[in-house]
This record gives sequence, C-alpha cells and structure tokens, in this order.
Amino acid sequence: MGEAIMDSRGFRDALGSFATGVTVITTVDQAGGDVGLTASSFNSVSLDPPMVLWSLARTSRNMDAFSNAEHFAVHILAAAQQDLSNRFAKRGEDKFAGLDLERGSSGIPLIKDCAARFECRTRHQYDGGDHVIFVGEVIGFARQASAPLIFHGGNYALAARIAAELSQSGDATSNTDYSLSENFLGYLLGRAHFQLYGKIGEVLARHALGETDHFILSVMGMKDARTTAELGELIAFTGMQAGEETMESLARRGFVLAQDNRWLLSDTGRNALADISAAAVAAEAAATAQMSHQDITAFKNQLKHLIHATDPGVPDGWA
Repeated sequence: MGEAIMDSRGFRDALGSFATGVTVITTVDQAGGDVGLTASSFNSVSLDPPMVLWSLARTSRNMDAFSNAEHFAVHILAAAQQDLSNRFAKRGEDKFAGLDLERGSSGIPLIKDCAARFECRTRHQYDGGDHVIFVGEVIGFARQASAPLIFHGGNYALAARIAAELSQSGDATSNTDYSLSENFLGYLLGRAHFQLYGKIGEVLARHALGETDHFILSVMGMKDARTTAELGELIAFTGMQAGEETMESLARRGFVLAQDNRWLLSDTGRNALADISAAAVAAEAAATAQMSHQDITAFKNQLKHLIHATDPGVPDGWA
C-alpha cells in the first residue's frame, strides 16, 4: 500500500486526504506593516500552558516578518469567509484593504467574525525541513458559534464533497468535456434557476404576473421611488426590460403607483411581493433540505464570487 515518498506530488495528494480547517495568520513586520497569509498547517500543542503551532515555507516572502515577530494571531475562518481565504492566499495586493480590523498585542491585526481567533506570543521556531514550525503561547482567544471553513483534497469541502458524490453516482461527465453539456457551468446554473424558479410559477400565475413583472417588483421591494430608467438598469442583467409600457401595465393592474415621474409600490404590489417571496423562501428551503447550513453558506459564497467575476457593472439594487 505504501508509496515512495520521493513522489512529492503523490505525497501531497495523500496528505490532502486529511480534512483541515483554514486559518489566516497575521503579524506586523519590523517596519510596522501588516502581514498576513492563509495556512492550513495549524494545530494545538498544549493546554497548560496553552500553545499552538503552524508552519511556513522557507521560501515564503513573509518568512522574515514572522521569524522576527514577537507576536502573531491565528484566525480560524468561518464557512462564510472563503473570500478571505482566497484573498490572503494571493500575492501582490493589499490583503487588508477595506477590512474592519481590531488590534492586538504589539499592534498585530485581528480579523473580525472568525470562528475562532488566537493571539500568541512566539515561543519557539523549529526546523521542519522545507518549512519552519512556529510555536506560540496563547495569550488571548475568542470564538463564536460559526461553522468553520473546511479544506479537503485541494478544494473547499463543499466543492470536494459534491464532486465526489456526482462521481460516485455516475452523474459527472468527463472532465475534458467543456462543451454545452451537463458539465457546462452555464447549463448547470440555467437549469438550477429555471427549476427553482418554476416552483413559484403557480403563485405568479395567481397574481397574473410574469417573470419580468416579478423582477421589477423585487427591485422595488428593496427600494422604490425609482424612475423607469433606473428600474431598467437594475434588471438589465436578466436580459429583460422595464420600459414605460411594462410599468404602465403594472400600474393599470394596481401593483405600482406613479408619483413625480417615479414608481412606488402599492399595497397590492407589496402584498403580492410578500406572497411570492414566501413561496421563493419555501422553494429554496426544499431545494437545500439535504444540505447543511455550512454547505449552503459556502455554496452561496461561491455564487457571489462568480457574480462578482462576471459583473458587467450593473447598479446595486440595495444602494
């Protein structure tokens, strides 16, 4: 069963069979600048005194900062913080830009809303082959009731588990097939959308509303008193249009009211939107019934990343 350790790639893949949490380690360098990176090599060492460890590749550009630091912080990321994991794994950008930070010992940056966080005093540094092992004495910690972000087999746990389940069920297509097949992302997203949206079709029909009507009312439910042009911009990503004819049709049916060249939701419109929204929530609950809260959160975060990556510059409906 054993394989030669000389096969470094195979050895790495074997290690990837062990699921780990994902952490972000932070400190300040000698110039006082914030330093941070993503690491999965975290573990506990001792309860008395409380000590933890993590390791850093000798080739890391952050080696000097951590080897000279008297303090560091370990952040165990929550399932909803996959974006932070990706951010701190990248090079060449200000990883702390826009983050609402706290400050710990010696001014080290502390990230909020993690599943757990440990402030440490550096106690030991050990030779670990091509890595250096850092051991820290915990001088402060915090935790909250959040599911942790899990990494397994080179993927975040949700993606890895779904891929494995599809493979075992025979539903996965060849990894080399990227045509318009069942493995094409556009097909998967489109089919999921129409199947989920179809669950509320009966409610839409009861109110004599079409899909375009629903998108318009949904945008107005976030904030109304918008012009026709503003509504058109907000639903442009759907390929649908909110023109004067559509708005006047909604007005004739009593769903919206015109006031000072802007459109307001009527009581009828708000009641219809509440009815449709309840059906949509029920449809989502039914569709995700076999998924854990952690998986649902991770899945939605993946979709948000995709939306951000393909965003043509559509205005924010919540603004």
